[in-house]
Amino acid sequence: MKACLVLLLGALLCLESGSSLKCYSCTSQLSNSKCQTEVDCKEDEACKTDVIRVIGLFSIISKGCDSSCDPLYQDFSVGNRNISCCSSDLCNVNAAGSVKSSYGMAAGMAASVLWIFLNSRGLP
Repeated sequence: MKACLVLLLGALLCLESGSSLKCYSCTSQLSNSKCQTEVDCKEDEACKTDVIRVIGLFSIISKGCDSSCDPLYQDFSVGNRNISCCSSDLCNVNAAGSVKSSYGMAAGMAASVLWIFLNSRGLP
C-alpha cells in the first residue's frame, strides 16, 4: 500500500502545473516599443490591446490582461479607438502606430494642403 502511495505522489509531482496566459502590459504609452513588459494573467483572463489614435498627431497604447475584454471600434471626428482581445501567449504584441509615423502623416497632410494652396494662387 505504501508503494502505491509513493508512486501516486511521484506521478503527481511529475505532472506539469498549469501555466497561465502571458500578455504584454503597459499603460498609456506613445510607442509600441514601450509596451513589451510580459505579465502572467489570472485564470479566465484574455490579452487586451487598447489603442486610441488622434489623426495626424499620436497614438496612446495600453495593453494587459482583462477578465471581461470586449472588442470595440469607435470612430470619432478626430481619431478612433480600437480594443482587441486575444487568448494565446503574447498575442497582443502588435499595436499599429507610433509617434514617429504619426508625425510623418501630419507632415504629409500639411505639405499636401500647402501644395494645393500654393498651386491655386497661380490660377487666374
